[in-house]
Amino acid sequence: MLCHNDVCPDNVVFRGDRAAALIDFDMAAPGRPLWDVAMTARYWAPMLDPASAAAVYPTGLDVPARLRILADSYGLSPQDRVELPGVVEQATEVCRAFVARRVADGDPVYLQALTERGGWERWDRVQTWLADCRETFTGALLN
Repeated sequence: MLCHNDVCPDNVVFRGDRAAALIDFDMAAPGRPLWDVAMTARYWAPMLDPASAAAVYPTGLDVPARLRILADSYGLSPQDRVELPGVVEQATEVCRAFVARRVADGDPVYLQALTERGGWERWDRVQTWLADCRETFTGALLN
């Protein structure tokens, strides 16, 4: 299946308060649908540790509930729901490696974003938080 691989808010066109179109297919590639859901969850749940989320969403978010809404909307099977938290962790590792390659190449956009968004420490916090919350996310997805 062709996956978008970057369903972030910047790649969604809104008409009022409704999503109307998905754009920017430069990362599109064949893949597992569950991978695309995991990549989407990273941005829309969002899959951020509380410290990182508070910097962007000061009112706080119920991430497990939002993850459940996303899974329900995609009609994920029980098996996909069990796998989703681990796939989000894998997707986060892949995204970190992507950023690391861009930073190593001296890409100024990625260097600036890394600095402004908390550096590698933020990536470490997110990855630790995802692993620590895996059971919570799985419970929310299955109940």
